[in-house]
Parts: sequence; C-alpha cells; structure tokens
Amino acid sequence: MNKKALAAYIVIAFIVSTIAVISGFSREQWEITSVRDSAFGVRMRSAVSFNHDEHNEKAAIDDCTECHHDYDENGEKMDYSTEESECSECHMADGKTRMDLMRAYHLNCKGCHEDEKAGPVMCGECHVNK
Repeated sequence: MNKKALAAYIVIAFIVSTIAVISGFSREQWEITSVRDSAFGVRMRSAVSFNHDEHNEKAAIDDCTECHHDYDENGEKMDYSTEESECSECHMADGKTRMDLMRAYHLNCKGCHEDEKAGPVMCGECHVNK
C-alpha cells in the first residue's frame, strides 16, 4: 500500500471515529431516538422507540415541561424544564426504586395518551420487539 492511500485511510478512520463519538455522546433532544435512562440495566422489554421532535409536533406540545417537569415542596409544577436531567435523578431519589421510575414513565406517557385519546397505550405498541 502506498503512503497516499494509507494517509487517506487514516483520515477517513479519524473522521468516522469523530462522528461516532460526537453522535454517541450527544444529548440534544431532537437527536433522541429512544427513551432510555441509565438506571435501567437489563430490561424485560425493548427500549421505546421515540422521535422527540416528531412526537411533539404530532401532539402539539410546545411546552417542554409537559414531559420534563419538576414540582416544588407543595406539589406545584415549576416553570422550568428538566430536560438536561435523566428522569431517574428525581424518580429514583430518596430511596425510590427502578419500579418507581418505570411507573413514572408509564403514568406520564401512557396517562397522557389515554387523556388525549391518542397514541399507544398497550405494552407492545411502545416496546416493539426488534
């Protein structure tokens, strides 16, 4: 292999590696393709496929706090978004378990779908086996 070809392979490998690293560590909401939380290790069901922007457009959600919420000590919803945090940071706090976290996801997502009479509500509609 000549030196030019080797140099080209190295440059291409560097570019591909850089793109992989950047995309793998990105937490921009518009880039999220599934609902994941580091608190869930081995799952009983597959992760929920989720396109953040597409979902919010279909559901006409403009307020991030609809999903990314926080509450004060009186149970009043705060007016700032928690989108920079994983749900487990609050929903597993104070000795709560992964089951509490899973319940929070289901109450928030499925509960909204039931209230709005739109969106999936059955397990297999969200947790699609690949």
